[in-house]
Amino acid sequence: MNALTPYAAFFMRLAVGGVFLSMGIDRIHAGLPTFSFGTLLILVVIAIETIGAVCVLLGIWTRLWATAMAVFMAFTIIARRLPHHANIELECLLLAGAVTLMALGDGPLSIGIRFKKTA
Repeated sequence: MNALTPYAAFFMRLAVGGVFLSMGIDRIHAGLPTFSFGTLLILVVIAIETIGAVCVLLGIWTRLWATAMAVFMAFTIIARRLPHHANIELECLLLAGAVTLMALGDGPLSIGIRFKKTA
């Protein structure tokens, strides 16, 4: 194993978290529709894309937020992109990145590592 392998999670967190944060900020600037069931779903998506992205960038609860991001990307691909024959490259890359973060976790360069108990 390479000596730099433990630090791979840091760069993956930067890539995935940065893209999700950018998408979340764009969604916030687009505004919220009137209150409905759809609004609640949009609020969940905004939470994943902003709060989740910041947590992933900092390395706090990375596996939890990466799981939410992976589920969201899988739903986006299946429900929104494939039926319309739209390009799915970005969504597939984000799905792969989120699944990778689910496996890697926080990594040694994270704030979350400070909160972990040592055995």
